[in-house]
Amino acid sequence: MEKRRIFSGAGCALITPFLDGEIDYPSLGALIEYQIEGGIDALIIGGTTAEAATLSDDERYKLYTFAKGKIAGRTKLILGTGTNDTRVAVAHTRFAERLGCDGVLLVTPYYNKGTESGIEKHYLKIAESADLPIILYNVPSRTGVNLGFNLLERLSDHPNIVALKEASDSVDRLVTLSAFKDKLQLYAGNDSQIYPTLALGGAGVISVMANLLPKATHNLCQSYFDGRQSEALELQQRLLPFIKSLFLETNPAPIKYAMAQKGFCTSEVRLPLDEPRDSTKKEILQRLDAISDLG
Repeated sequence: MEKRRIFSGAGCALITPFLDGEIDYPSLGALIEYQIEGGIDALIIGGTTAEAATLSDDERYKLYTFAKGKIAGRTKLILGTGTNDTRVAVAHTRFAERLGCDGVLLVTPYYNKGTESGIEKHYLKIAESADLPIILYNVPSRTGVNLGFNLLERLSDHPNIVALKEASDSVDRLVTLSAFKDKLQLYAGNDSQIYPTLALGGAGVISVMANLLPKATHNLCQSYFDGRQSEALELQQRLLPFIKSLFLETNPAPIKYAMAQKGFCTSEVRLPLDEPRDSTKKEILQRLDAISDLG
């Protein structure tokens, strides 16, 4: 069975800029243009980095619609439609299908801590609800659940379930997941693991740092694909200190602070997130200065 492929290379998990509690659409439009000019291969709208859990349904659908119109087919559009309520995730995914996106990203249901059979039914119900390519999103640090290999094997049999965004910290797990690549394309969910994921046959990354560094993130992937692996590894190594600074506190507060320093938007996040501590801000500024030539 030939699976549909959504993108290869660097996808940006785009932030949602806020201004005085509301979505800042002028800044969002400028961010989308910056991403496209930087050669980003896909934009992921309404995911974890977008603070989707704090968006109302009306805000979410306006965000989707704005992004669709602004991107206008110039790069791939993937919409985050996952929640911990299956009925709501189905509704979001059906809206995404009507809007005409290239695929959806479905986070593992969080907080509910579903059983394996329940999570399987959750994903399959969504996969049957719309004819869209689906990227599963495994992020156990946030959801409390780690998708098992047997479950992934079964889910990968569905024609609409085409890829996995993997954001665990286990290299052993990445190695095992590489065996799925014919049925389940693998994307790095951690910026620190782009090179290892590519080396194991992965298709790319869904990236936080790409908000600020779309060109560098794209170049890292493209260098690897073009056979310049040593160049890709060197860039991954150089970026690692900056990547680490972005995860000293809960994403997306650090990346929003970094973006604010470069004038892209405010650093405003929605509660229960808050601005980074002063020590984190200092670290981010130091790391930004070290990679100033890559922005």
